Amino acid sequence: MRLILLLIILPLVVYSQNPNNNYNLFKQLDERLPTPNVYRNAAGAPGHLYWQQKVDYDIDLRLDDQNQKIYGEEWITYYNNSPDPLDYLWVQLDQNVRSFDSQTKKASEKQASNRMSFSALHRMLNDFDGGFKIESVTDQNKDKLEHTIVHTMMRIDLDEVLKPGDSCKIYIKWWYNINDRMQIGGRSGYEYFPEEDNYLYTIAQFYPRMCKYNDVYGWQNKQFLGRGEFTLEFGDYNVAITVPSDHVVGATGVLQNSKDILSNKQLKRLKASKTSFEQPVLIITQDEAEKNEKVKSTDEKTWIFHADNVRDFAFASSRKFIWDAMAVEQSQDTVMAMSLYPKEGNPLWERYSTKAVAHTLKWYTHYTFDYPYPVAYSIHTKRIGMEYPMICFNYGRPEEDGTYSERMKYGMISVIIHEVGHNYFPMIVNSDERQWTWMDEGLNSFLQYLSEQQWERNYPSRRGPAYKIVQYMKGDKNQITPIMTNSESLFQFGNNAYGKPATALNILRETILGRELFDFAFKKYSRRWMFKHPTPADFFRTMEDASGIDLDWFWRSWFYTTDHVDIAINSVKELKMNTGNPDDSQNQNDDSSEDKYIGNIINADDIHQTYDEIDPTLIDFYSTYNPEAPTAKKRETYQSFLESLDENDKQLIDSTLYLYELEFERIGGIPMPIILGLHFKDGSYQKEILPAEIWRFNSPVVHKILAYDKKLKSVELDPNLETADIDVSNNSYPPQQQITRFKVYKQKERSGTNPMQEAQADDD
Repeated sequence: MRLILLLIILPLVVYSQNPNNNYNLFKQLDERLPTPNVYRNAAGAPGHLYWQQKVDYDIDLRLDDQNQKIYGEEWITYYNNSPDPLDYLWVQLDQNVRSFDSQTKKASEKQASNRMSFSALHRMLNDFDGGFKIESVTDQNKDKLEHTIVHTMMRIDLDEVLKPGDSCKIYIKWWYNINDRMQIGGRSGYEYFPEEDNYLYTIAQFYPRMCKYNDVYGWQNKQFLGRGEFTLEFGDYNVAITVPSDHVVGATGVLQNSKDILSNKQLKRLKASKTSFEQPVLIITQDEAEKNEKVKSTDEKTWIFHADNVRDFAFASSRKFIWDAMAVEQSQDTVMAMSLYPKEGNPLWERYSTKAVAHTLKWYTHYTFDYPYPVAYSIHTKRIGMEYPMICFNYGRPEEDGTYSERMKYGMISVIIHEVGHNYFPMIVNSDERQWTWMDEGLNSFLQYLSEQQWERNYPSRRGPAYKIVQYMKGDKNQITPIMTNSESLFQFGNNAYGKPATALNILRETILGRELFDFAFKKYSRRWMFKHPTPADFFRTMEDASGIDLDWFWRSWFYTTDHVDIAINSVKELKMNTGNPDDSQNQNDDSSEDKYIGNIINADDIHQTYDEIDPTLIDFYSTYNPEAPTAKKRETYQSFLESLDENDKQLIDSTLYLYELEFERIGGIPMPIILGLHFKDGSYQKEILPAEIWRFNSPVVHKILAYDKKLKSVELDPNLETADIDVSNNSYPPQQQITRFKVYKQKERSGTNPMQEAQADDD
């Protein structure tokens, strides 16, 4: 005798067509990834013949504060560590995005409107004489080298082929006009303060920089259009920066001539900051900075910096700078966290900037590796966030009365965490930003989120949690590109390069792998590729290799498509066990259709007497026969059945298990784990996770039978919003009514004040 399962609860059925059912979501990703080789192996690690070039720079600069120009000359030492002979070298000329014939300006799309800012007008009229003015390109003997400028790139033709293992020296002399960032924008430039006729310079991409040459792309000489950032070689830098003698300079590297530059008082304070691990020490106070900015010196000083094993160099210079610093302890060395900011940045900057730097170093190190450089600067600017080795430019300016909005406070802390975090990705784990923005912005935004949550409980992070990407994922697919798209061709740059990959990694950590497996694999990737040039394949392979989990379906869905997540719970059916026991009322058929049928309900009152009620002689055996009633034969058959069972089978029959069959539908294209929040009638709650592999046979509908020792009341899908499901209206059984709240208000003009100002007004 077999056990028979009877369906007692009728299901709620939702029909939907899955548009993504025409390809195997769990097919291996091999055809999309490059073949492993001696340079990059199948585990995602550098191969046994991995190589990369090295470039050293000796640079002399002069900042012309009267005319806002930079004059420079540099010696480049290029080491060919590749197996390839090179007869020309490619150099990046990023400042040429502002030249009169800039391709960036020609390729920019702009419509006229009834409102246009002066900065937009300046950019449209192209009236700024930007771009590098290259005066000389020679070899080590100062003999002229033929060179060709191609927009933002320059090809230098070598007189002799540079053989594998050899090096060459190149001398370049140049100058350019520094752009006003407040008028025409840019990652680098100056801000003018008319009150005291002063400038604050944040300078980057200021020198001709060697392009990267590697085993994947050869020369990475894709033109710079302004969005796709930079990919560079590591090397050592010696940089001498000549500025007005009353300027304070912060830069990539360590100041080599501090005794010639700083006063005894400043040197003493700087020394004290190196043992201050709790609070920043002011090296230049606000009072001192305000006095300094009132009198302009006509003399000049040269600040000399040295940096080892960095991929770039940037600096900031102004007579307006307040300077504070504190020490950050790492397992190997103590690192200095520093900030330079004008009085206009206070009180925000003195309270938060350097502590945000220190906090970032602590938590990024926790998730990756010890910060390997001696210093990390945060430099104040008004409208920008941008990163370079050991130094970054960050916005965050309060109102003139010193108050600030909540948005400004958290925006400033977040941008400092983000830009300082870029030291790890891509300044150390040196991915190709020109090609794959997500490899630095996405990974960094993910770590930014983790670090923000360590700053303050329920910190208002913009990106990271799955539910914050839902609106983007459910948007018009014509305005969405896959994450695996070149930087210059992305729709919705912020969502695509920052938000979606950060969310994907958060889902991978919290839901797919779990924190322990994810953190181990992510740290392995970070350490494998320190001071090297990883590709997406290296990241994908390392995460799988180190975690032991096949994630090809995840990379394919989240990184190579514009699909979204939408999983519905179609039905929950309670299953009851028919053991065959004739004395068990639960085994009797319970068809209540007759009681529910409208005709029978009306007939109960409408038919006063049936024929057999009028004439009892019509009643025979079958008039009262109950086929479910127990009989001696049925009891004998059931007893024989029980005797044939072993102890495990008998325990199963005697148990009070409740069985449920659940049906799920994958409406969206992305398969995800099915996460269930189970509410039971006794008031208890349980979470159950079915792995994403339940969808591996590509069916749009799957079923699962679950057993519990208590009765189920309701079921939620994705109860903690882990999967970025774009439609939660189909995530409950029984279905729950969706409520949208609205607020009644009377329209009025905005006050233009922030809550801090309003609170001060109340105090007054």
